[in-house]
Amino acid sequence: MNIQYVKGVGPKRAKQLKKINVHTIEDLLYYIPREYEDRTKFKSISQCINGERISLNVQISGYPSKLKPRKNLTILKIPVMDHSGKAQLVWFNQDYIASKLSIGDRIVVHGKVSIFNREIQIMNPVFEKDGKEKVGKIIPIYPLTGNLTNNEMVRIIRNAIREYGGNIKERLPGYLREELNLMSIKDSIENIHFPKDRNHYIEARRRLVFEELLTLQLGLFLIKNKTKEVNQGIQFPHISEVDDFIQDLPFELTNAQKRAFKEIEKDMEKDLQMNRLVQGDVGSGKTVIAILAMFKAWKSGYQSVMMAPTEILAQQHYDSISNFYEKLDIKSELLVGSLSNKKKEEILDSLKKGEIDVLVGTHAIIQDKVEFNKLGLAITDEQHRFGVKQRASLSQKGENPDVLVMTATPIPRTLALILYGDLDISIIDELPPGRKEIETYAVGFNIIDRVHNFVKKQILEGRQAYIVCPLIEESDTLNVKSAEELYDSLKDDVYKDFNVGLLHGKMKPGEKDYIMEKFARKEMDILISTTVIEVGVNVPNANIMVIYNAERFGLAQLHQLRGRVGRGEHQSYCILINGSNSKISRERMRILQKSTDGFYISEKDLELRGPGEFFGTRQHGLPDLKIANLFTDMEILQLAQRKAKEILDKDAYLLDEKHSLLRQNIIYLFKDRIKDLIFN
Repeated sequence: MNIQYVKGVGPKRAKQLKKINVHTIEDLLYYIPREYEDRTKFKSISQCINGERISLNVQISGYPSKLKPRKNLTILKIPVMDHSGKAQLVWFNQDYIASKLSIGDRIVVHGKVSIFNREIQIMNPVFEKDGKEKVGKIIPIYPLTGNLTNNEMVRIIRNAIREYGGNIKERLPGYLREELNLMSIKDSIENIHFPKDRNHYIEARRRLVFEELLTLQLGLFLIKNKTKEVNQGIQFPHISEVDDFIQDLPFELTNAQKRAFKEIEKDMEKDLQMNRLVQGDVGSGKTVIAILAMFKAWKSGYQSVMMAPTEILAQQHYDSISNFYEKLDIKSELLVGSLSNKKKEEILDSLKKGEIDVLVGTHAIIQDKVEFNKLGLAITDEQHRFGVKQRASLSQKGENPDVLVMTATPIPRTLALILYGDLDISIIDELPPGRKEIETYAVGFNIIDRVHNFVKKQILEGRQAYIVCPLIEESDTLNVKSAEELYDSLKDDVYKDFNVGLLHGKMKPGEKDYIMEKFARKEMDILISTTVIEVGVNVPNANIMVIYNAERFGLAQLHQLRGRVGRGEHQSYCILINGSNSKISRERMRILQKSTDGFYISEKDLELRGPGEFFGTRQHGLPDLKIANLFTDMEILQLAQRKAKEILDKDAYLLDEKHSLLRQNIIYLFKDRIKDLIFN
């Protein structure tokens, strides 16, 4: 139903509400407050503390006074008292309030305390004579837009609940609500906006979060089930030579690698399309797993493709793959944007004829003119850099090729089930033996000279160093050295006797590759960079990573950066320069000093950083969440996942009458991916 028919809205306000994505009455009822102001705890005037917000029960004790210190500013002061003392209520440019209050009136007020010349002032307070709406309650604070005020929003939503609250449909089946002791939808909506008390708020939120996550998880499971049902895949034969290939590797696979490859092999030998995510920490050996899968595809007469997010990483994968396949008759090629048109044409022609077995490249691979002869396996690396659409474009290059997705961003399995809901998950949770642990130190800027001296000593011994900072250009708002500024100051002063390079995201791809290649060929001693080096750069001789303003990075990101060193035979070091004295910042640095386990670090990252920051959901093709927080609501998420499985085990297409509203809501939520749902 149109929003403008709610009391207090009308056409003009309806237009404003559309700016915050509120189009219908249901949108309005589900427009969740971002925080709450507790105005229920009343204090006396003598308990006022400067800077605090407070609720008071007072009596008007004198006449109002008006001051006009300058043009366009009037200050209204009204004296009040209670049994413990006196105070002044103060408003700016709101003279009309004087006519609403008389000496002797008893009112409840809520506002911020300011103590000035020993006079207690309550600044711009809200007040009421009966205390029914604005004071003495828990007040919701909404995210707003344009000219809408919070008071207007409170009034509109209160009216919507009063007029239409009884019409909200109960999507959760009765048996589930009873089993989990969940509040009714009507009570949940009322208490999420206007909680009677803290307990009512907690129960309302629990109910709404559960419903949202259950719906999301059901939708993802249905997409996954459809993929399995509809997508008849390639049934690769069992290839015994794969075992010989593994035997001939110059190292032994870890148990985790063996387990992950077994899962992939099993998938490839089914007649269903494989859709599998391989999650493994930096340096855990995911590329070898991909090489084995591509070998199996080649032996079965199929082509493979591997897509990486940057040219540097694509080049590295290509070098690595060519190295493993050099004694075999496997023809591999690299397709990236910087190639000449002539070379590109040659590759495209050979690919179409089936003369190329393995193609490695950037997203240049998903362009229309790239045609395969017989594509059997499509691999994407560093999946979080690509969206669902790009992954789909890659697999459309063949007839339901098997799909393998790799990421070095370890995330807890429960969360991976949501972010990669349409994929099966393999985890490589062990590093190859013999890798020296990277020594990690967190220091302040006060010992920066010692850090530089240590870096110089290592370079003189033949090593190389990365110096990373958070920004590209100078910033007025943040007291953080930018990459360009740092480069200018260090190359001409501290490191004037060394070769220093600069790398950042605003450079053209060719320029970035040129700098990286120089560093890899040891023509540069120090590389000053932004986080552009976070993904997949492999320079075994670089053994020092210095990170300026480490407090400005997420833990998972710092761990990724640290993974750029420790790739060779030399002892490696990561030095975190922390520019903050806050307790949380020190705690984050401690976590990195004591652990090199990416999964542990990512869980701590979620815990400390909370909502939204750790991992955007947009590129995963997920519906926006209105209330649930994928990180802090982990327990409810696990419960929702269990219940979603139970529901689909009994009612695979949600055809049962009691699941019909859940089904409708899934269709609405996943409208952008409707063709992927099993219902169609």
